[in-house]
Amino acid sequence: MDKKKITVFRERLKVKKEEILEAFAKNKNYGKEANGEPSQDIADQAADSYTKEFLFSLSSSERKLLRQVDEALLRIQARCYGVCASCEDSLNLKRLQAVPWATLCIKCQEKQEMELL
Repeated sequence: MDKKKITVFRERLKVKKEEILEAFAKNKNYGKEANGEPSQDIADQAADSYTKEFLFSLSSSERKLLRQVDEALLRIQARCYGVCASCEDSLNLKRLQAVPWATLCIKCQEKQEMELL
């Protein structure tokens, strides 16, 4: 992959990382605000509990995506970005445009989803 395309993907990954970090900070602050309000009845307690659980699951998925983005940035630095981690073929450019943190080509991704990989 040429340097120009790598630069574009690096910038997209950095922007995505900033978006994730901003969303994580916003959710963390919202969770603190929800936690600070004393609940008056069981319905309010249930709603607060659901909100906290939702925020936890959201932050868990955000952490996973952040790790994938960081790993993609490391692959760029190590000059192995755009290569399937399984079969070592080049990843399709359209795949990288859709999911710049992808590690597997479409065929290997499908195998992994069917638990064949």
